[in-house]
Amino acid sequence: MLIERERELEQLGAMIKAAARGQGAVALVSGEAGIGKTSLIRRLFEGLPSGWRAAAGGCDALFTPRPLGPVRDMAGMLGPDVRAQLEGGDRQQLFGAVLDTVSWSNAPMLMVWEDMHWADHATLDLLRYLGRRISFLPLLLVLTYRDDEVGDQHPLMRVLEELPPAVRAQVPLRCLSPRAVSALARKASLPGDWLYQKTAGNPFQVSEMLAAGQGASHSLPASIREAVTVRQGRLPGGARELLELISVIPAAVPPELFLELGGEEAALIAGDLTGSGILQASAAGDIRFRHEIARIATLERIPSKMRRAHHARILEALQALGENAPLDQMVHHAAGALDGAAVLAIAPEAASRAAASGAHREAAAHLGTALRFVEEADVETAALLHERWAYESALAARIDDEVLNARRHAITLWQVLGRQDKVGENLRWLSRMHWYRGEAPEAARLADQAIRVLESIPPSAEQAMAYSLRSQLHMLNDQMEEAVYWGERALALEADFPRPDLRAHALNNIGTALVFRGRREGVAMLQDSLDISLVHDLHEHAARAYTNLSEYAVEFRQFELAEKVIASGIAYDIDNDLDAWTYYLQGRLALLRMEQGRLKDAVTMARAITERENLTLVVRLPALLVQARAAMRLAAPEASRLMEQAYADAMATDELQHIVPARLTLIEHAWLTGNVTLANEHLDALFALSEGDRHPWNIGERAVWARRLGCVKPGVDSAALPEPFRLELEGKIEPAAQAWRGLSMPYAAALVCLQTDDGDLLGQAVHDLQAMGAEAGAAFARRRASELGATRRLPRPRRGNYKAAREHPLGLTRREQDVLRLIVKGCSNREISETLGRSPRTVEHHVSAVLSKLNAQNRMAVMLRVQNDPWLLGE
Repeated sequence: MLIERERELEQLGAMIKAAARGQGAVALVSGEAGIGKTSLIRRLFEGLPSGWRAAAGGCDALFTPRPLGPVRDMAGMLGPDVRAQLEGGDRQQLFGAVLDTVSWSNAPMLMVWEDMHWADHATLDLLRYLGRRISFLPLLLVLTYRDDEVGDQHPLMRVLEELPPAVRAQVPLRCLSPRAVSALARKASLPGDWLYQKTAGNPFQVSEMLAAGQGASHSLPASIREAVTVRQGRLPGGARELLELISVIPAAVPPELFLELGGEEAALIAGDLTGSGILQASAAGDIRFRHEIARIATLERIPSKMRRAHHARILEALQALGENAPLDQMVHHAAGALDGAAVLAIAPEAASRAAASGAHREAAAHLGTALRFVEEADVETAALLHERWAYESALAARIDDEVLNARRHAITLWQVLGRQDKVGENLRWLSRMHWYRGEAPEAARLADQAIRVLESIPPSAEQAMAYSLRSQLHMLNDQMEEAVYWGERALALEADFPRPDLRAHALNNIGTALVFRGRREGVAMLQDSLDISLVHDLHEHAARAYTNLSEYAVEFRQFELAEKVIASGIAYDIDNDLDAWTYYLQGRLALLRMEQGRLKDAVTMARAITERENLTLVVRLPALLVQARAAMRLAAPEASRLMEQAYADAMATDELQHIVPARLTLIEHAWLTGNVTLANEHLDALFALSEGDRHPWNIGERAVWARRLGCVKPGVDSAALPEPFRLELEGKIEPAAQAWRGLSMPYAAALVCLQTDDGDLLGQAVHDLQAMGAEAGAAFARRRASELGATRRLPRPRRGNYKAAREHPLGLTRREQDVLRLIVKGCSNREISETLGRSPRTVEHHVSAVLSKLNAQNRMAVMLRVQNDPWLLGE
């Protein structure tokens, strides 16, 4: 009997109606253990309208969660494509198969994923994938979880926070009221006050107390644990033994396992226990305790020695099932039995299967379980366990000292075995991890050490990859000639050991090094790297190619190319859920907008990234550098704090690509505020740091700042610099400003004009700076005009926000912004037409324009883009 749940059922019913119209959502059914989540779901299934397809799956409390447990449980409903991908397909292909199944279904779907507080990370990744797209799907996805077991930092909570608020609905379950509990107690001839005092209205505890207390009012149970014990104590001995045995299994027990554990007799006992309500059976015949509380209460009374014996017995039964045995459960029971040999044999295979599903945290957990028994392993197995655990942990975004030490321990063990190939491989990975931590000098040292080791043995693909890593590190530190040298060595070796990922990596390094020396042939190599990556579904390599190509296009002021590459790259990264790369490219887009003089847009875009939690320094820093510089130009109150933070973070990386823009921001700020001494100090440091820098735009920027600050730096060949810098160095202020305008860079043009004695030019600079909101530059110009006695020729300062002249960051008109907001709400063209009072043909034209400007193929792609960039919706 389900009582006091009418409101929740009504809420879920409304969501079912919306999903039937193609407006899906995620329902979050939460509450403490025993609150009645499963009972609510059962009633939801019973009241489902005809024509719906429905299935449920759950997560288990294993030592290491089962990858994609809910999907595996409901694979029968999801069809053969999903089942095939579960057996060994690519994770992205699996996610696509699930999406296709829902999208192309002839009927709306209800999916229920239970006990998500135990979810593995592959399941959470699928939740993120579906949740971002669900507003256009005929799907209601119901998640159940214990809200008292998930804090703000729990992985489930972090994923739920990333989902759009419009698609997630909280359905919290509360305890039964004292009135409801008293009514139930009266029917059982038990005292209502006692029942509520012992249970606080928890529905499961109420039912267990009722079952244990009926007919025994003279000796009422004192706790839920005692109630479970009392109820089970009335059972025959064989039933109690079976309950204790299966209490060590934190998952459903399939019929075939029951037969292995106790034959037909056990199956018959399980049937009786199911009939009495102690156990419950699924449609597939799987048996489990009706509630986890009862299982735990049963488990806690078993002595530890007996528990180990039960684990061993269940492991033996699972092994008898052969290939059908779930490896995750086998690892769980082998560890529970303290059977080191079994753990060492099973856990690595379980880790491989988890990794194939994209569940890298679970793979690391399985390997961590094996490492608990590493003293029983031979030296080679121990080395493999340490390096594999470090690899999977790093993929799961964990690169702390424990992970680094695991790599070092693996190196020591491989040295003992004389395996120089493995020593070199682990040194290369160690180098890469130090680079991700922003520790460039240590990364370079380890890369060199890896090369020395690998060159002492016959050539290999691993040696080629070490060369390519060295090339990458040189490229990132603006040592482009060295980057090309090592990259070409990697390609030469790759010819003997062909590998698409290796070739894409080396071509990317060489191409980037060449374009940053002004050699256009590098663009073709970057394009080749991108094409190889796209053909072979090398997602990270493709994202890296988009990123480096966009950096070149922005820094070398090839803005038409930049717009195209950044738009394509962001669309690709979003489509493949490559969040870190998406944020990095959005930082490049913010830089592009800043260079185009759209300072407020740049701040908005950059802030959307820097305010996100848990981003690595490498991902967050490009956006922070833009935010700091644009805020400084706008004279924003937070500018000083942002500049200090950007400078500190840039120096921590020890990479010129970050240090140069950080110092240039400080130089510009010091100059605009009249602190020439401080500006010169930063400029001297920049020249000392940049010795050997051959980036023409960096050289030009340093040279013009030296001229503006009245100091001459030798060795600058102005004829080799980009035209705007050359003209300014020659003292041709107005032509230099025109050159900047020709590149669509109005702020740079205005900055040049601040040096003029011509009142008209100065007035034009103030006008342009005010139009951009660049108050720091405008204030400098007013002071200079005052010194020249030319203040009357300046335009009046603007008051308030100049909203009428503000452009949308991607050029959407106000009407197109209205259409975009309605698309995001899930409105059809007809609904948009009715809402805006525009003809269907006009709306179709607006929708097409929105898709084009967002580089989106369909409405779902628009939704994904807006979820990443909420500022696209405008004010």
